[in-house]
Order: sequence, then structure tokens, then C-alpha cells
Amino acid sequence: MRGRARGPSPLPERAARLWRTLGAAFVLLVFVPPLLLLVSGSLTEPGLPPSPTPQLVPEPLSTTGYERALDLGGLLRASLNSLLVAVVAVPLSVLVAALAGFALARIAPRVTAVVVAASLVALMVPATALLVPRFAIFRLLGLTDTLVPLIAPALLGTSPLYVLVYYLAFRALPADLYDACLVEDLSPLRTWWRVALPLVRPVTAGLTALTFVLTWSNFLDPLIYIYDRELFTLPLALRSLSLLDPTNFPVFLAGAVIATVPALVVFALAQRRFLHHDDRSEG
Repeated sequence: MRGRARGPSPLPERAARLWRTLGAAFVLLVFVPPLLLLVSGSLTEPGLPPSPTPQLVPEPLSTTGYERALDLGGLLRASLNSLLVAVVAVPLSVLVAALAGFALARIAPRVTAVVVAASLVALMVPATALLVPRFAIFRLLGLTDTLVPLIAPALLGTSPLYVLVYYLAFRALPADLYDACLVEDLSPLRTWWRVALPLVRPVTAGLTALTFVLTWSNFLDPLIYIYDRELFTLPLALRSLSLLDPTNFPVFLAGAVIATVPALVVFALAQRRFLHHDDRSEG
């Protein structure tokens, strides 16, 4: 009796789907209730005494908090400033990190070991330890009270962690792939752009989302470098709303909702990229 050819077992695929389902359920359980309370609190009528217990559907339902948040906090102008910083800093940061990670994956192993060790040491340095020298440099250059200090870290990839993540991603690609590029006489830059970078799109999507959220929610740097209210970013504008009296707390919550929505959209787009990549891999 002839044995039948069997395809790959469906068990690993089922296990992967089960873990994805459990992960999605955990995320929903942890993050959805606070988001619902945030939205319901922002729809409470400002000026009323705070409710002793949280209300999922406040009475009366009102959007006055959003109107006052945009008016009192200047959230529209602050959102445009934050968006300008993110639009410039996020692509630049990812581009620099991707180039540095690819170079790190292709240079001599001894040099790579030194650079990786230096990057790990840089990761252990607290960011607050660099505030004074960075402030002195930007002040000497006359760049304080501008958006330049908020964008400048992107020229270094924002964080050594991003470079290391790209390094691990490019290093995981088959060595035969790089050999084939050499046979085809592709330059290192064309190899990075046309071959290596498209194969690590999930990494790019994840780091783009992470960089956007960190840039969008950055509070410490604008607090140090920005003095003109017209240049306030969204976190600084939210800080001014947090100083309102408790009866106007819905105004602050409305501003928090406005600040949270873009981050959720970016994470949803990144998650869609991950799922699309998984579907193509299974196919």
C-alpha cells in the first residue's frame, strides 16, 4: 500500500492563530476599559461636580468639553506643531536607523562587535543625563525656542535601540541573498533599498509606530526648549488643561482623547501591516 504524501501539519498554524487571538483578547481587556472611561468622561458636561463613581454613559451627554479644549488649550495649533515634528522626525529617524542597521550587518564582525557594545552602553545612559549638554549646544547655536531640538535626535536614529533592531533584522536574512546581490553587481545602497528593506517591512512598521508615539507624546524636550506658546506641542497644551479646576476635568479628558486618537490610528495601521505580512507568509 502506497503512503500518501502529507503536507505540513496544521497544528503550528492553529497554535499561531490561538496565540494571536489570546493576545488580542488580552489587549482588549487591558486597554479598552480605560479608553471607554476616557471617552465617557470627555462627554460629561463641564462645570458639574465630579461623579463619585465612573459613568459609562454620562448624563447629560455633552461635547462642550471638546469645544473648550480647542479654545482654552489651543489644541489645534499644538496638534499642528506636533504633527509637523512627527512628519519630519519619524521618517528621518527610521531612515537613519535602517541605513545604520544595514551597514552594521554588512561590516566586519570585529567592528560590528565594538559598535554593538557601544550601542548597548549608550542605551544604559539615562536620557536626563544628556539634557544639560544638549541644552547648552542648542542654546549656543541659537536653536532654543524652535522646533529644531525636537527633530534633531532623528538625525541619529533617535535611539540606538532602533539601529540594533534593524541590525538583527538584516542579519537574519540569508547570506545567499547578499551573495546574489553581489553577483548581480548591485551597490550596497541598491541592495539595501531594493532587496533588504522590503523583506523587513514588519520591523519598519513597528519602529515607525513606536517612533511616532514617542515623538507625539514627548513632553520633556518641549518643556525644556519651547517657551513661545505658539510653538507648544500637544503634551504642553494638555499640561495647561490639567491645571483647570475639578469641575472642568472633562475639558482635560477631551484634550486627552484628541491626543490619543492619532496614536491609536498609527498602531492600527502597523498592526494591519503585521497581519498582512503573516497572511502572505502562510500563503
